[in-house]
Amino acid sequence: MAGVGPMNQDWEPVVIRKKTPNAAAKRDEKTVNAARRSGADIESVRKYNAGTNKAASSGTSLNTKRLDDDTENLAHERVPTELKKAIMQARGEKKLTQSQLAQLINEKPQVIQEYESGKAIPNQQILIKLERALGAKLRGKK
Repeated sequence: MAGVGPMNQDWEPVVIRKKTPNAAAKRDEKTVNAARRSGADIESVRKYNAGTNKAASSGTSLNTKRLDDDTENLAHERVPTELKKAIMQARGEKKLTQSQLAQLINEKPQVIQEYESGKAIPNQQILIKLERALGAKLRGKK
Protein backbone atom coordinates (compact mmCIF):
# COMPACT_ATOMS: atom_id res chain seq x y z
CA MET A 1 0.00 0.00 0.00
CA ALA A 2 2.88 2.24 -0.56
CA GLY A 3 1.71 5.00 -2.81
CA VAL A 4 -1.93 5.17 -1.81
CA GLY A 5 -2.76 8.51 -0.26
CA PRO A 6 -0.59 10.91 1.70
CA MET A 7 1.37 9.44 4.57
CA ASN A 8 1.75 11.30 7.82
CA GLN A 9 4.11 10.38 10.49
CA ASP A 10 3.56 11.71 13.95
CA TRP A 11 6.95 12.38 15.50
CA GLU A 12 6.35 13.53 19.04
CA PRO A 13 9.31 13.60 21.39
CA VAL A 14 9.43 10.80 23.96
CA VAL A 15 10.68 11.86 27.38
CA ILE A 16 12.23 9.16 29.55
CA ARG A 17 12.79 10.11 33.15
CA LYS A 18 14.49 8.24 35.94
CA LYS A 19 12.41 7.39 38.98
CA THR A 20 13.06 9.42 42.08
CA PRO A 21 15.25 7.45 44.46
CA ASN A 22 13.37 5.54 47.15
CA ALA A 23 14.40 5.45 50.82
CA ALA A 24 16.70 2.46 50.37
CA ALA A 25 18.54 4.12 47.51
CA LYS A 26 18.98 7.30 49.55
CA ARG A 27 20.77 5.30 52.24
CA ASP A 28 23.05 3.62 49.72
CA GLU A 29 26.75 4.03 50.57
CA LYS A 30 27.45 5.55 47.16
CA THR A 31 24.75 8.21 47.65
CA VAL A 32 25.93 9.02 51.17
CA ASN A 33 29.54 9.47 49.99
CA ALA A 34 28.38 11.76 47.16
CA ALA A 35 26.42 13.86 49.67
CA ARG A 36 29.49 14.07 51.92
CA ARG A 37 31.63 15.28 49.04
CA SER A 38 29.11 17.95 48.11
CA GLY A 39 29.00 19.16 51.72
CA ALA A 40 25.36 18.31 52.38
CA ASP A 41 24.17 17.69 55.93
CA ILE A 42 24.09 13.99 56.75
CA GLU A 43 22.33 12.65 59.80
CA SER A 44 23.10 9.13 60.98
CA VAL A 45 21.03 7.54 63.70
CA ARG A 46 21.84 4.17 65.21
CA LYS A 47 18.68 2.26 65.98
CA TYR A 48 18.37 0.43 69.28
CA ASN A 49 19.10 -3.31 68.79
CA ALA A 50 19.32 -2.81 65.04
CA GLY A 51 20.23 -5.97 63.16
CA THR A 52 20.16 -8.18 66.22
CA ASN A 53 17.66 -10.50 67.77
CA LYS A 54 18.41 -9.57 71.35
CA ALA A 55 14.83 -8.61 72.13
CA ALA A 56 13.63 -12.16 71.51
CA SER A 57 16.26 -13.95 73.55
CA SER A 58 17.51 -11.56 76.22
CA GLY A 59 16.45 -11.69 79.83
CA THR A 60 13.90 -13.91 81.47
CA SER A 61 10.29 -13.02 81.13
CA LEU A 62 7.57 -13.73 83.66
CA ASN A 63 6.48 -16.81 81.72
CA THR A 64 10.00 -18.23 81.80
CA LYS A 65 10.19 -17.69 85.55
CA ARG A 66 6.79 -19.35 86.00
CA LEU A 67 7.95 -22.34 83.94
CA ASP A 68 11.14 -22.64 85.97
CA ASP A 69 9.18 -22.54 89.24
CA ASP A 70 6.76 -25.21 88.05
CA THR A 71 7.70 -28.50 89.70
CA GLU A 72 4.87 -30.63 88.36
CA ASN A 73 6.06 -33.64 86.36
CA LEU A 74 3.98 -34.08 83.25
CA ALA A 75 3.93 -37.41 81.44
CA HIS A 76 1.61 -39.21 79.08
CA GLU A 77 -0.47 -42.06 80.38
CA ARG A 78 1.05 -45.39 79.39
CA VAL A 79 -0.47 -48.83 78.93
CA PRO A 80 -1.11 -50.36 82.38
CA THR A 81 0.54 -53.67 83.29
CA GLU A 82 -2.82 -55.50 83.49
CA LEU A 83 -3.67 -54.46 79.92
CA LYS A 84 -0.25 -55.57 78.62
CA LYS A 85 -0.69 -58.98 80.20
CA ALA A 86 -4.28 -59.30 78.98
CA ILE A 87 -3.27 -58.54 75.36
CA MET A 88 -0.36 -61.01 75.47
CA GLN A 89 -2.50 -63.74 77.08
CA ALA A 90 -5.40 -63.33 74.61
CA ARG A 91 -2.97 -63.28 71.67
CA GLY A 92 -1.30 -66.44 72.98
CA GLU A 93 -4.67 -68.22 73.32
CA LYS A 94 -5.50 -67.37 69.69
CA LYS A 95 -1.99 -68.53 68.67
CA LEU A 96 -1.29 -65.28 66.80
CA THR A 97 2.01 -63.50 66.32
CA GLN A 98 2.26 -59.75 66.86
CA SER A 99 2.41 -59.14 63.11
CA GLN A 100 -0.61 -61.41 62.46
CA LEU A 101 -2.63 -59.56 65.10
CA ALA A 102 -1.54 -56.23 63.64
CA GLN A 103 -2.69 -57.38 60.22
CA LEU A 104 -6.09 -58.40 61.64
CA ILE A 105 -6.69 -54.94 63.09
CA ASN A 106 -5.09 -53.05 60.17
CA GLU A 107 -2.26 -51.56 62.23
CA LYS A 108 1.51 -51.81 62.06
CA PRO A 109 3.24 -54.60 64.03
CA GLN A 110 5.08 -51.87 65.92
CA VAL A 111 1.75 -50.76 67.47
CA ILE A 112 1.16 -54.22 68.97
CA GLN A 113 4.76 -54.34 70.15
CA GLU A 114 4.39 -50.96 71.89
CA TYR A 115 1.14 -52.04 73.59
CA GLU A 116 2.67 -55.28 74.85
CA SER A 117 5.84 -53.56 76.07
CA GLY A 118 3.84 -50.77 77.78
CA LYS A 119 5.35 -47.93 75.77
CA ALA A 120 2.18 -47.01 73.84
CA ILE A 121 -0.22 -44.24 74.82
CA PRO A 122 -3.62 -45.96 75.12
CA ASN A 123 -5.98 -45.28 72.21
CA GLN A 124 -9.58 -46.36 72.64
CA GLN A 125 -10.05 -47.09 68.92
CA ILE A 126 -7.09 -49.48 68.86
CA LEU A 127 -8.27 -51.13 72.07
CA ILE A 128 -11.72 -51.72 70.51
CA LYS A 129 -10.06 -53.30 67.45
CA LEU A 130 -7.95 -55.51 69.72
CA GLU A 131 -11.01 -56.61 71.70
CA ARG A 132 -12.84 -57.60 68.52
CA ALA A 133 -9.86 -59.46 67.04
CA LEU A 134 -8.96 -61.26 70.27
CA GLY A 135 -12.48 -61.81 71.55
CA ALA A 136 -11.49 -60.61 75.02
CA LYS A 137 -12.52 -57.71 77.26
CA LEU A 138 -9.58 -55.31 77.54
CA ARG A 139 -11.16 -51.99 78.53
CA GLY A 140 -12.64 -51.18 81.89
CA LYS A 141 -9.90 -52.93 83.89
CA LYS A 142 -8.30 -50.00 85.68
